[in-house]
Amino acid sequence: MEVIVLAAGKGTRMYSETPKVLHKLGGKPLLSHVLDSARELQADKVHVVVGHGADRIKTYFDGKENAAPISWVDQEQQLGTGHAVQQALPGVAVSRTDNVVLVLYGDVPLIRPQTLRQLLALAENGAIALLTVVMDDPSGLGRIERNEAGDILAIVEDKDADLRQQQIKEINSGILAVPADRLAQLVHGIDNDNAQKEYYLTDIIAQAASAGDKISSLVIDDEAEVLGINDKSQLASAERQLQERIGQGLMQSGVTLRDPSRLDVRGELSCGRDVEIDVNVLIEGRVVLGDGVTIGANCVIKDAEVGSGTKILAGCHIEGAEIGRAVTIGPIARIRPGSRMDDGVKIGNFVETKNATIGAGTKANHLAYIGDAEIGRDCNIGAGTIFCNYDGANKHKTSLGDNVFVGSNCVLVAPLTLESDSFVAAGSAVSSDVPAKNLAVARGKQRNIQGWKRPSK
Repeated sequence: MEVIVLAAGKGTRMYSETPKVLHKLGGKPLLSHVLDSARELQADKVHVVVGHGADRIKTYFDGKENAAPISWVDQEQQLGTGHAVQQALPGVAVSRTDNVVLVLYGDVPLIRPQTLRQLLALAENGAIALLTVVMDDPSGLGRIERNEAGDILAIVEDKDADLRQQQIKEINSGILAVPADRLAQLVHGIDNDNAQKEYYLTDIIAQAASAGDKISSLVIDDEAEVLGINDKSQLASAERQLQERIGQGLMQSGVTLRDPSRLDVRGELSCGRDVEIDVNVLIEGRVVLGDGVTIGANCVIKDAEVGSGTKILAGCHIEGAEIGRAVTIGPIARIRPGSRMDDGVKIGNFVETKNATIGAGTKANHLAYIGDAEIGRDCNIGAGTIFCNYDGANKHKTSLGDNVFVGSNCVLVAPLTLESDSFVAAGSAVSSDVPAKNLAVARGKQRNIQGWKRPSK
């Protein structure tokens, strides 16, 4: 089985310099969704027909989509879907009698692999299989014309339909499966004698019906599966459809969503048992949540692994982090790339970490910046503490042993080492290493000026 994906359209109604199939849905391009479905079917080869923005599309996907080879096909002139398939056919094994070609569209991203498997099952023994949908409002879409016995006679494009045909509710999705050798014969027999002066792939159905070919159809009731994306409104509609699908899948696997309509997953989310997610949470990239993880409202989590029993409170932004078990983060904390937290760490409100390893049981409860640091177990980072890691040219590291206490409003100037059980007095600016069990006091001497008068307006 081979797949031809038609992705040459300019997408004029998107009003964008970005090729239509590179617009994002659920965090990845429309075309990615279609290619993912093709790979789940284990296609022998995937042919992608490109035209407008071809170089950008190829650059994006080459080297990223390696599960199945992509054969790029250039359609320099966009003369219709039939013409696009003609361009791809030289690369298809049409001489193999058992080879079936599945035609998909780069701007129809929500088609399910299980639906395509059912369609392919209908294309056995030389049959042509169409995917159709019955719609209340079929305006603008090609109609399926049948005879009184229910046999498919033709697909009539909306602009070519007469008044009777416009009343037909069953529409053509454009997705079809055809034996490769028969597809080659039919495609080369179509012409552009129509209102658009294009070569319609749909015209092969009338030819096949006249020749006595067996034509089967799979009629589905989920319109979202065949929703084509032609403008930003349809893109937004597809995003909601996709997020609803993701939310339903999460809840069926046991995840508690306080409001499924206010969760957005733009990547891959894997959850253990008894995970709870509050409203307005955004997941990006690859995120893994262990058993019993709770995520508060208004959080953004990207490319992170979160251990069992961890609580992420409201308003946190986490990216590129490894978080252990029974950790508490937030509210309103920012965990930046390279942060790694062992079990039982507590990161409080308005704390920011970056490229920092934080040992088990360590606490930074409020108003701190921890950057380029290695911190041992059971340390205390006081409120207002800043790890000064940047000298204007280079980054430097601060290392803390176990059970180090840093008082409030301290500045730790890297490179710096605070050995285990050392203590830094509040308000200190520390720029020299502190030995184990020593107290570091680095404050300016206080002066009290007698007779000082407060300024007046």
